[in-house]
Amino acid sequence: MLLQTHSLGLVWSSLFGLLWGSFFNVCIFRLPEEKSIVWNRSHCRSCSTPLKWFHNIPILSFILLRGKCAFCGHRISIQYPLIEAVTAALFAGTWLHYGWSLAWIFYTYFVSSLLVITVIDLRHMIIPDELSLTGILIGVLASFFVQHITWWESLLGAALGGGIFMAIAMGYEKFARQEGLGGGDIKLLAMIGAWLGYQSILVVIVISSALGSVVGLSLMLLRKKTLKTAIPFGPFLALGAIVYLFWGEWIGRFLLPAVD
Repeated sequence: MLLQTHSLGLVWSSLFGLLWGSFFNVCIFRLPEEKSIVWNRSHCRSCSTPLKWFHNIPILSFILLRGKCAFCGHRISIQYPLIEAVTAALFAGTWLHYGWSLAWIFYTYFVSSLLVITVIDLRHMIIPDELSLTGILIGVLASFFVQHITWWESLLGAALGGGIFMAIAMGYEKFARQEGLGGGDIKLLAMIGAWLGYQSILVVIVISSALGSVVGLSLMLLRKKTLKTAIPFGPFLALGAIVYLFWGEWIGRFLLPAVD
């Protein structure tokens, strides 16, 4: 019985993720273009024909349409089913961590925001304020309803995250005479601090910096990029935050073992 309930929870949380993933694709394409994510109907980005409801079934529609628009035959981006699948995995993972609870609702919003930010930053090298600044406010608000961090840990996390990156950005710009971290990265780390508390900041920076270094060096070796090649840092921050969300307690014990 317990196994059956557990399996149903995974299935339902994954289905919720698939449905929301379809909406997140809309956000990813429209937010950078400053278009409404609410009022305009979904349409083909090639021929602009409004889509039928059965063209929007997560993953299944992409498979049945063989990855092409039903009207003009233009190829549909693989991003659509990928985002839907990743969102389903994130919703299920968050459910495994929190179960059906208010914390699950809040933290699925958090990881969803990180996913949308990641893809937008990869595509456009920008992090919309609508996501980061709103995320800071909702993160602080969430601390009053969930017991994982206190409101002052949330506020301190936002201030510390934004403050550290602002200091780094100013220092780098002064000595290198070029921009290193953008304002979007500063706000994103402030958002992460608001959700995960000040305790998370150092760990998230270490994880994201390590990942960024590996990817940067790989690009230099494989694609002959240089140290001056601009690489969005937001996706690494987002991944570091997700790692901390799910495994932060274990990481904390590993880095700071208890002293008897």
